[in-house]
Amino acid sequence: MPCDSPLRIRASARLLVLDPSGRLLLFRFVHDKGALAGRSYWATPGGEVDPGETFEQAAIRELFEETGLRVEDVGAPVGQGTFVLQLADGEHVLADERFFIVKTENGVVSREHWTALEREVMSEHRWWSRAELAQTKDVIFPENILEMLAPLG
Repeated sequence: MPCDSPLRIRASARLLVLDPSGRLLLFRFVHDKGALAGRSYWATPGGEVDPGETFEQAAIRELFEETGLRVEDVGAPVGQGTFVLQLADGEHVLADERFFIVKTENGVVSREHWTALEREVMSEHRWWSRAELAQTKDVIFPENILEMLAPLG
């Protein structure tokens, strides 16, 4: 990774959204062009923290924008990850991700508030059981998702 200056820190709030059966919501990202062309993977809903926002505020906003679900509180983060990430435009950033748990009674996901980029790369969503997560050969981010879910029983 070529880099002549320190990496920009990209703070992000990610959501572990669980349905009443304990299944986890993941989105499939498929990149057909740009720096990530040819890559596909499943990942949690979430995104970058806007200027002036807390991780918690970003989690609430991103949850609504990407799923249509509204909550007033996401509680404290249940996990954190820091790693170098390449964005779709080719920029490398130091990702600082915080994970929040949200339980929903409604498995309906709305795309109404998606950005143009989200509509382009987010091809589908799926509710995954822990057994399915443990057995899949698909790429799933974060890689330690089952460890994050373990304390929930």
